[in-house]
Amino acid sequence: MSEKPVQPPTLPDQASDEAWVSVIRKMDEAYADLIRYQVEVEQKNAELEQAQSFLDSVQSAMSDLLIVCDHQGAIIQANKAAEKLIGRDTETLVGLPILELVSEPFRNKLNRSLQQIRLQPLRDCELELLGPAGAVPLAVNCSARKDPRGRLLGMVLVGRPLGELQRAYKALNQAHADLKLAQERLVQAEKMASLGRLVAGVAHELNNPISFVYGNMHALQRYTAKLCRYFDEVHSGASREQLRQLRAELRLDKAISDLNSLVEGTMEGAERVRDIVRDLRQFSSCQASEKAEFDLIHVVHSAMHWILKESRREIAVDDRMPPQLAALGHAGQIHQVIVNLIQNAVDAMAESDQPALMLAAGDDGEQVWFELHDNGPGIAEADQLRILEPFFTTKPVGQGTGLGLSISYGIVSEHGGRLTVTNHPDSGVLARISLPKEADGSC
Repeated sequence: MSEKPVQPPTLPDQASDEAWVSVIRKMDEAYADLIRYQVEVEQKNAELEQAQSFLDSVQSAMSDLLIVCDHQGAIIQANKAAEKLIGRDTETLVGLPILELVSEPFRNKLNRSLQQIRLQPLRDCELELLGPAGAVPLAVNCSARKDPRGRLLGMVLVGRPLGELQRAYKALNQAHADLKLAQERLVQAEKMASLGRLVAGVAHELNNPISFVYGNMHALQRYTAKLCRYFDEVHSGASREQLRQLRAELRLDKAISDLNSLVEGTMEGAERVRDIVRDLRQFSSCQASEKAEFDLIHVVHSAMHWILKESRREIAVDDRMPPQLAALGHAGQIHQVIVNLIQNAVDAMAESDQPALMLAAGDDGEQVWFELHDNGPGIAEADQLRILEPFFTTKPVGQGTGLGLSISYGIVSEHGGRLTVTNHPDSGVLARISLPKEADGSC
């Protein structure tokens, strides 16, 4: 007996309609999502195309070469500037190791840099790429390319041909070196010029004690000859009467009485020569030495004496300085400053009918100061702001380098002091320097 097949239950018509409506609704939703996703994909594609177009235009406009490599150093992209410089198009460059495009002397350098690119980017490294006309020097920057997880994908290399820039830079460096050397020579020449202005005065100053010593030595030589003759007679056994007559003939009593004064005069002249030479060596010394206490008044008097000895005109000097004034520094360098100030004052009074200088100095508690006032025409208003500038001078060509006051200003500043040169309210120029003193304990 055969069984009858099971028949599915018959759904009511209303339930069947609701199922179909649900299916259609789900299909509509899926289709809507599909349309939305398609629109979004098209928008993303458009944005990617715009970004790609922007990047392509930027790369094409770049004058610097751009090369992108993978983590093994093989080229995967290059811009127009790189193609032009290397002389190959991108299709032939892709896949080539970057090291093959670098000249032999720089390959090891780039290889070492690529090994370190994970840790830090490469900045301003000089390389040479091989181009159609030979090696081209470049200034290169290189940084790593990484994925979102920080894994190394490769590197981006950006370089700029040095060419004219490198030559201009080298020429600029050479010009700077030449200018620096010329400036050093001018500074030394100015110092030697200051020393040269003193030569005539120093020579005259040395002549007096040297002439005095020379004359005394001639007198001592004559007296020595007389004494030798007398003692020879004593040793030969001459009688007392003969010795008395010889002593009177040689005037030995006067010679003996003159010996002490001749020796003292000679010693005084030699000490004067020693002091002059010592001052001159202090002024002309170019070697740096430790700062020490010195008498500022002695330095001023020495400089004033030498300059006025050289001057062809009689210059009245009103000295209002104390007998001594201790300052701290290099006596020779400050001597140079004082010489420059006095020489400038004397030059400024060249047209004055009655040239005169007023000297003053003192101690304000923290520093010592010195002032020099001349009765010349003063500083023109247009020149007041430039008076301390290097190479600025109001003297005719060939009579001044314009470095005297500038060097003096630098010396005083290095001493921790101050130099000012201004017009005096009455007339002429007032130059003032201030210097540290030993009492503050500075070094």
